[in-house]
Amino acid sequence: MTTFTIDLPWGTPPLNANQRMHWRRKAAVVASVRRDTALLVRSANVPRGLAHVDVSLHYAPRDARRRDADNLVPTLKACCDGIVDAHIVADDTPAEMTKHMPVIHPKTGTGVGRLWLTIDTQEKP
Repeated sequence: MTTFTIDLPWGTPPLNANQRMHWRRKAAVVASVRRDTALLVRSANVPRGLAHVDVSLHYAPRDARRRDADNLVPTLKACCDGIVDAHIVADDTPAEMTKHMPVIHPKTGTGVGRLWLTIDTQEKP
């Protein structure tokens, strides 16, 4: 098993469960997250056509306010769709992808937040 760490370009999650945005704007953000994630995964040389991957979204916020990990699930979902778009696995069903609950780390201390994915790969037998 190999673990890939993919740094994401956002300081805060681009999507969260508490957002109330117009459907067209939300669709554009989802498409952007999927596209960016697919490009980043490809550039990290994650192998294509794997049997299974475990995916985790990590967030280190810029400050120490309390946060709910459930709110990060929309960003995780869009990132996982981007992983499928990059042809790493055929689908994001449980047989091919395990999505772990997002992890919120302590504040960065830099005044800028950080988001990253970890992808644990399993080669096809």
